[in-house]
Amino acid sequence: MGTAFITGAGIRVGSAVARALAQAGYDLALHANRSIVPLEALAEELRALGRRVTLHAADLAQPQAVDSLAAQVREAWPALDVVVHNAGLYERVDFASITRARYHAMLAVNLDAPFFLTQALLPALHAGQAPLVVHITDIGGERPVSQYAHYSVSKAGLLMLTRALAVELAPRVRVNAVSPGVAIFPESFDEAARDEVLRRVPLGRSGTVEDIARTVVFLAREAPYITGQVIAVDGGRSVQL
Repeated sequence: MGTAFITGAGIRVGSAVARALAQAGYDLALHANRSIVPLEALAEELRALGRRVTLHAADLAQPQAVDSLAAQVREAWPALDVVVHNAGLYERVDFASITRARYHAMLAVNLDAPFFLTQALLPALHAGQAPLVVHITDIGGERPVSQYAHYSVSKAGLLMLTRALAVELAPRVRVNAVSPGVAIFPESFDEAARDEVLRRVPLGRSGTVEDIARTVVFLAREAPYITGQVIAVDGGRSVQL
């Protein structure tokens, strides 16, 4: 079917995207930083499906590591059909307490890494059959909430990167974003916090990581005329935030 590269593939949304693409017939280059152990288990699971899988470890907050990761992926996979930028930082910090280090780390992982990875992987994308780049964004990039200023700024930048690259890389490479609402609650959310979020979701429930993964597969396989779009998978939450 094709080849796909996914960042942050060891857990949560990233692992679901990897499973969905593997089930759709894609061979995979999978990245993780801290989640290497679950990534290795995932790789064995996907290899049992007959997929070729390579693993790549890198701290995306470090520019040199980003460059090295891109070089490794290009060497292992001269042609890529799908690149999914899923890895991201997420933290709740009062605006007055956001240090320059926190701010720069957030933008390095959530915005700079997708920017420069896509740039470095362009030769492999151009060698692909119908190349697609997908950014996993967040509805917070357009509708911010308190105490996530640096996170919201990083995701807002990723939304613009989606649109800018869709224009510049056309007609060869399509670029889209998938914008989750609640797919998995952060571990720091207690029951009261979860109930408060769900109260604002028209469908009245959280989504799943599989909802996000199916949307990525849809963009890869069923939507050749969609580019530059941000698809909210949020149960309608962004309609009434």
